[in-house]
This record gives sequence, C-alpha cells and structure tokens, in this order.
Amino acid sequence: MSGLTPRFEGSYLGDTARLADDAVMECKICWSVYDPAEGCEVWQVPPHTPFSSLPDYWRCPTCDGAKEQFMVVSASPLPSMPAGEAPASTAALAQEQPRHTPDPASSFARALEDVFADIYASKMRGLPFVNEALNVKAVGFCSFEGQVVGALVTPWFMNLIVLPAAGADWSGVISGRKKLLDFPSGSYEFTAALRDGGVEALPGYWACSLFSPMFNFTTMLQAVDTAQAAVRGLLDPALNPQASVAHTSAPAPQAGQPPAEKPDMGRRSLLVGQSARRTEPQA
Repeated sequence: MSGLTPRFEGSYLGDTARLADDAVMECKICWSVYDPAEGCEVWQVPPHTPFSSLPDYWRCPTCDGAKEQFMVVSASPLPSMPAGEAPASTAALAQEQPRHTPDPASSFARALEDVFADIYASKMRGLPFVNEALNVKAVGFCSFEGQVVGALVTPWFMNLIVLPAAGADWSGVISGRKKLLDFPSGSYEFTAALRDGGVEALPGYWACSLFSPMFNFTTMLQAVDTAQAAVRGLLDPALNPQASVAHTSAPAPQAGQPPAEKPDMGRRSLLVGQSARRTEPQA
C-alpha cells in the first residue's frame, strides 16, 4: 500500500508551499482555528509560527484531526507565479474547493470566544476566583436537531452551551430563567443567558454550569479534554438511565426493602473517562 498517493483533503491539498505565512486555518472536522499570530498553547507552539512550519506530528488540539484536514480561512495573497509555472493542481483546486463559508456552529463558537476573551482581558484578570493557567476556548461545537451545542471553557467557569434553533421565540425569555432541555443522555437544567446591550454576534443562549471556579484544572489541555467529554456525554444515548432501565429486567424489591435508587443524572455524570476522573476534587 506504500505506493498509494496520500489524500490531502484540506483546501491547500497538502502543499504547504501554497500557504502564506499569515494564513489562518480552520479544522473542517471541529472548526477549531489555528491563527499563526497566536500559535498553539496545547502543543507549545509559539506565536507567529506559520501553519506551514508546524511539525508533521502536530494535530488539531481539539479533535486530534490531521493537519491535512485544515482549510484556509484567510490569508494574504501569494506572489504571482510566471506564466506556465503555476502548479498543475491549481485548476483542480479552483474547481474542487469553493469559497469556505463557516457554518452556524463555527460562527457561534467564535462569537462566544471573542466576547468572553474580551471579558477576561478587560474585567477578570487578577481576580481571586480566576485560574490564570487557563484561557477562553469554545470546545466541540456542533449542530444537533437544529440547535448548536458545545462547551465553553474560561478561567472562571466551564459551561455546556446551547444555541436554540433558528427562529426560536425568545420574546418572553428573561436572563436567568431556568429550563429543562432534552438530549440523548437525559434532561438537564439550563439557564437563559441574554447579553446586555444586545450583542449582535452573540444571541440569547442556554447555559448549564459544569465547573465554577476552575481550580481543579492545572492545564488548558486538561480542561479541554473534560469539556470534550461533557459534549460527547450530552449526546450519547448510552448514558440515558431511562434507556438502561428499559433494557434491563430488574428483580422486584422484596417486602420491607427500600426501592432502588434512581441513577444519578447530575451534570457531572456527563464527564466520562480519564479527563473527568483526574479533575474531580480529592476527598
């Protein structure tokens, strides 16, 4: 199989020579953005490192996707090549790769990051309940039944976030109102969040608190792993206790015995795997 030509699915066809040094790239799997001006904290890549200079082993810090899965979001134009010297694949690139338009999940995730990064920089730094080892990151945002679902990590909280489906009526919703929202893993209480001043890029959304404050986390990678586990758990029907009960024939309780306890469907029960276990407070 070594004779096969590698498949490059990103918009630069795996040829980093096509990329300007300031090219901003976006993972087409999870919409995570690599901005050369910022580098990559997870992989300890310093700021001002072009995407073309990333090591071959570098992968998406959010979904572990390969470099070849990244698409160009914006970049300075490359110098024109003399006639007849254009790469043979240029025509194919123009035909196969239409202009990239971010989907609602990606756009909303960026808006969240922008708003809360500004809040962190302008109002929260140095406060005693802020974990300065962390930063702001929107994690795992995807579309689910017309809604946008993901998690927001900040130095002072981690929340599950739900953007209602387009056209949802929020005329009677006030900030702080609580509501049960149904997902494959169960029903969870979310709180309405409406930004004062009507921030156009950030409409009303629902938030479910997972951690606050964030001192259980010592690294951003640890926090992102836990946020990813929470989003996966939210959408995993295997974690729904009702489904488990429906497929399990439990013996009837004997006389005088208390009924079996209901499964714990607390918010932390979404956090599965090593990422959750290593961040729980020690007894």
